[in-house]
Amino acid sequence: MDSIVSDAYAVHFNTIAYTSLNAHLEKANYSIVFILVDENTHELCLPHFMARLTGSYHFEIIEIESGEINKTVATCVGVWEALSELGADRKSLVINLGGGVLTDLGGFVASTFKRGIDFINVPTTLLSMVDASVGGKTGVDLGTLKNQIGVINQPVMVLVITDFLDTLEERQVTSGFAEMLKHGLIQDEAYWVNLKATTSLEEIKQQIMPSVIIKNNIVLQDPTEQGLRKILNYGHTLGHAVESYRLESKTMDTLLHGEAIAVGMILEGYLSHKLLGLSLAALEDIKATFLNYYDKVVFTEADIDQIVALMKYDKKNSYGKINFVLLNTIGNAQIDVTAPSDLVRASFAYYAQ
Repeated sequence: MDSIVSDAYAVHFNTIAYTSLNAHLEKANYSIVFILVDENTHELCLPHFMARLTGSYHFEIIEIESGEINKTVATCVGVWEALSELGADRKSLVINLGGGVLTDLGGFVASTFKRGIDFINVPTTLLSMVDASVGGKTGVDLGTLKNQIGVINQPVMVLVITDFLDTLEERQVTSGFAEMLKHGLIQDEAYWVNLKATTSLEEIKQQIMPSVIIKNNIVLQDPTEQGLRKILNYGHTLGHAVESYRLESKTMDTLLHGEAIAVGMILEGYLSHKLLGLSLAALEDIKATFLNYYDKVVFTEADIDQIVALMKYDKKNSYGKINFVLLNTIGNAQIDVTAPSDLVRASFAYYAQ
């Protein structure tokens, strides 16, 4: 299988990705094809990508700065202005060549420029391949608050070209691996067990399609996140708060998304044990697995106070309640669970042990 059919588009892998893109470009007759890159994908990915395109088209390259700190409305304004200055119209196409920050932002830019133009996502990081490739979520951060501004809008197609992973630092690969582990925890215990035995990048590449299939099956059942799709946010209520807190800190290094979500999955695993009866053995397995891949983060009481305060901005909250996704068992998640604040604080004590 070289493609996965989602709700309104397909995710194409490797060779079939280029074949599908070239066939679409030949048929679609776009006025201008814009390729959005950052400084890293401009250098490391764009030449290889362009070399596989056939046909003669009007291409324009727009570069933004990499990093979560640049996932802002201000960056969007810069891209919208560049599109206007370069003559983009409603028959133009935006190809987003980059990680999750770039595909989220680029999808939002395309979805709102002239009330919406076509876009194609070409994720180049492991995180974006297994997470941002399915679901149509686009958007940007509001200050350090994650993904507060955006829309759900589907791309024309998504192209997963696993050779781009060879350009990544190991830390970036490990960050993306957290989301793959999450897919096993929320939906497929056998997949969780298989992933824990993965030891090389080549083995990880073989596990990308199963991970995308898990997410796609969830999204197909709940495309607008009214119920089931929320399980994809396991580890994210606390994980996003941790990530935002480190982003706004003037003295601490930032955490990559997967690094923060790994912390969140241990913390929310503890809540699952206390509130839903997740077995102690399963909780210890979750903690040991993530600490095998990710360095333990130290939190002071002051850190915890601010992280807990940030949770009130989580997108899953409703009617003033902080809603968690927790685990009944490995492979079985439950949405809209509330937790008392003392238990949330106790989860940090468990993590620190």
